[in-house]
Amino acid sequence: MSFPDTYLKDEVSTAEPLVFPPLDPHVPRPLSPVQEEVLRLKRERGAVILAHNYQVDEIQQVADFVGDSLGLAYKAAETAAEVIAFCGVHFMAETAKIVNPTKTVLLPEPAAGCSLSDSCPAEQLAAYKAAHPNLYVAAYINCSADVKAISDVICTSGNAARIIGLIPPDREILFVPDQNLGQWVSKQTGRAMRLWPGSCYAHVLYSVRAIENARARFPSAPVVAHPECVEAVRDTADIVCSTEKMVAYCRENPAQTFIIVTETGMINRLRREVPGKTFVAGPTDSCGCNDCRFMKMNSIEKLRDCLLTLEPRVELSASIAAAAAAPIQRMLEWSR
Repeated sequence: MSFPDTYLKDEVSTAEPLVFPPLDPHVPRPLSPVQEEVLRLKRERGAVILAHNYQVDEIQQVADFVGDSLGLAYKAAETAAEVIAFCGVHFMAETAKIVNPTKTVLLPEPAAGCSLSDSCPAEQLAAYKAAHPNLYVAAYINCSADVKAISDVICTSGNAARIIGLIPPDREILFVPDQNLGQWVSKQTGRAMRLWPGSCYAHVLYSVRAIENARARFPSAPVVAHPECVEAVRDTADIVCSTEKMVAYCRENPAQTFIIVTETGMINRLRREVPGKTFVAGPTDSCGCNDCRFMKMNSIEKLRDCLLTLEPRVELSASIAAAAAAPIQRMLEWSR
């Protein structure tokens, strides 16, 4: 498998990282008229709003739950609401539909896709499985429902090491679709795996030179990186962890400033839940932060509109939903 090599160049990054000062928890943050309308519509529809950590702050402020893929999967499985407004990307809303086949699942922007999910087409995985029938397929949750349906177990960045550790030792594992996360998990667990050659376009934009440039400006700030980053960036970080674990790390660490090497939306949640601390967006070689263009396709206006019209809805065939439910349920059980 090949990994991006752009981070090996010698040029010095000149991108100035964005600095997010502490929020004052004693100063109220008034909601906009659109946000107020979202909350009214949510009550009228009996809906729940689930938002990924990478969503814009206006959405995170009105969400019932903000979290990573694992937390969102649990909340989707547990909710009693008949309408789920899922603010994330398409595969995440599919997961909510898989665990709630009879409920209405809304995605504010149906074109919100995922480069990582797209890197593993189901037909290519099916062909690879046919040629290697004894492989045990562990699929990162960042994949399509069709890929989940032909996988043996699902995992997230937060539980991947635990999930891989529970797979029978006599089974050879194919990890899809993120080669960077798979490589990191393999090192964490000591378990050799075949790695699908996929990656998140946003996370591979981080480079050692850009992170070291930020570290030079903030020498006392720990570097907190997501495992979807390339190995050289992970190796330069003080800690590599899921977005959920970033919250606990920043809360418990005595440092007052942190360099956050993941999608910039995560800093919205960190500022709310870890008050009094400063967060620096991990820069890339070309800019001072890193937004996922797919995550940012959702907006507070689109969330309002989908609650108003109950469209667009996420729909899946019964056969795909049933097949995909089994490895997701296995993940939820193994993660408890």
